[in-house]
Amino acid sequence: MTRKTLKVALLQETDRGSRDANLDAIETGLRDAAKAGAELVLLQELHNGPYFCQHESVDEFDRAEAIPGPSTGRIGKLAEALKLVVVASLFEKRAAGLYHNTAVVFDRSAAIAGTYRKMHIPDDPAFYEKFYFTPGDLGFVPVDTSVGRLGVLVCWDQWYPEAARLMALAGAELLLYPTAIGWDPNDAQDEKDRQREAWITVQRGHAVANGLPLLACNRTGHEFDASGVGAGIRFWGSSFVAGPQGEFLAQAGTDARELLVVEIDMQRSEHVRRIWPFLRDRRIDAYDGLLRRFID
Repeated sequence: MTRKTLKVALLQETDRGSRDANLDAIETGLRDAAKAGAELVLLQELHNGPYFCQHESVDEFDRAEAIPGPSTGRIGKLAEALKLVVVASLFEKRAAGLYHNTAVVFDRSAAIAGTYRKMHIPDDPAFYEKFYFTPGDLGFVPVDTSVGRLGVLVCWDQWYPEAARLMALAGAELLLYPTAIGWDPNDAQDEKDRQREAWITVQRGHAVANGLPLLACNRTGHEFDASGVGAGIRFWGSSFVAGPQGEFLAQAGTDARELLVVEIDMQRSEHVRRIWPFLRDRRIDAYDGLLRRFID
C-alpha cells in the first residue's frame, strides 16, 4: 500500500567553481535536508560543475566520470549515513567516445539503486548537448526505492508528455526532473516570462495528466559562456513541487540557493485518479500515429 505522506527536499544550487566545492555544498544540503526530516532529496542537473554545454569543446569531456565512480561513491556514502533516498545527476563516461547525461538513484545505501540516461537531447544555442551526450538506452523505467517507485527524467525530457506518460504507465508514483534551464540575458523581459511560465506549465500538465506529484529541481545563478561567444545563461531557479492536480505544494525563488522542503500526501494520487480516470479512458486502439515523426 502507498504510504500516507512523504517529506521531500529539492536542493537548488549555483555552481561553486569546482567539483569538490559543489559536492561539499551538496553534502551540506543533504545534511540539512535530513535534519528537516526529508526522506527523498532531488539534486539539479549536472550538479558537479558549470553547465558546460554552452559551447562545444573536446576538453569538457574531461569532466565526465564512470558510474560507479568518485562522485557516486561520495554521494552514496552520504545517502547511507543520513538514511536518505537521493537522486543525483552526473556526466557519465561509459566508454571512450561514449558519454551520457545520467541520473543516479541511491536508496538509503551507498549502493546504486538505479540509473536513468537522458533520452531527449537538445541542440540549441547555448544548449549544445548533442555534442556531448549519447541519447539514453535504458528506456523509461521507474526506479523502485523504499519511499516509492520513482519516475526519474532529466531536463529536456520535461517537455515531452510521452516520457511522463510512459513512466506513469510503468507504475511511477512520483515524477522527478533534475534540470538546468534559464534565460538568455539579452532576451526581452516578456520573452523571459513566457519561457519560464511555459516550463512550469508543461510540467504541471504532466502532473495533472498522470495524476502524480512532480518534483523539478533547477539551477540558479548566472553562468558565463566559456567560449566568450554568448552572453551566458541566467538559470531561473524556480524549483517546485506540484501535486497530482498540478497544484503548487512548494516553489523556490529565481535567484538564490535554496533548500526546498515539503511534505507530499501520497494518497491523493489514488483519490485524484478516481475522479479524473485519464488512464481508464485512454484510446490505446487509436494512438498508432504517435509512433510516427509527423503525419502528412
